[in-house]
Amino acid sequence: MASPLLLDSIDRTILSELQDDGRITNVELARRAGLTAPPCLRRVRSLEEAGVINGYHARLNPAALGYGITVFALVSLRSQAEEDLRGFEAHVATLPEVRECHMLNGEIDFILKIVAHDLQSFQSFLTSKLTTAPHVASVKTSLTIRTSKDQPGVPVDKA
Repeated sequence: MASPLLLDSIDRTILSELQDDGRITNVELARRAGLTAPPCLRRVRSLEEAGVINGYHARLNPAALGYGITVFALVSLRSQAEEDLRGFEAHVATLPEVRECHMLNGEIDFILKIVAHDLQSFQSFLTSKLTTAPHVASVKTSLTIRTSKDQPGVPVDKA
């Protein structure tokens, strides 16, 4: 695991502001960070090149696109051989309904976050694409009732 970069308070302000609003203008970002625009842009580019900033994206409203349910699936495989784990991960990478896939330690091998239009489409996904995936031994699912916090990113500690 790579050690964290040494970031000063200006870098941390830039990261926090960009995480809150990836569309902020460089001029406004510079103002909030206490810089002029050119050095602020250099810092942003440096943070991107160092891999601290991985990308920018729009957060979409699932319900507005017809995705009415979110499901968490706990997946156990029959084998934990590296080739089998990677095979499952490769399969999951092809499934657009799976929005997150995390390998776990313990009894469960993976937890998946899945979106679906409705229960019928989720059931179809489950039986035709997930339980039939290579080396799947069992899948336990839980539908979300409500989401009280959905905050992307990570906390940006103050320097």
